[in-house]
Amino acid sequence: QVQLVESGGGLVQAGGSLRLSCAASGRTFSSYSMGWFRQAPGKEREFVAALSWSGGSIYYTYYADSVKGRFTISRDNAKNTVFLRMNSLKPEDTALYYCAASTGGSYYYAKSYGYWGQGTQVTVSS
Repeated sequence: QVQLVESGGGLVQAGGSLRLSCAASGRTFSSYSMGWFRQAPGKEREFVAALSWSGGSIYYTYYADSVKGRFTISRDNAKNTVFLRMNSLKPEDTALYYCAASTGGSYYYAKSYGYWGQGTQVTVSS
């Protein structure tokens, strides 16, 4: 069982930055692949970034094309926390951002994640 709590969202002007945090419970956090998704009003939840666990201390990062080069996902296993650093924010990045822990399957699909946080709102003004 994994419980996830996001924080760090807020209101920022276009071009600004935010860092989202996701604190996880559970003693096996390091072996979970973790992802960030977002959902804007009236739209489906979409993949943003993932850290895919490949065994031991090896992780691979993946990003949606829309955020590549601007967002960075990272994790601190000692603190059971995953981060999403967001730079050069755009109004179209406005959404509710969710952290999720994978229970198997492709990193890209929400159905691969069995544990979800409650979300943190990011609003980017133009």
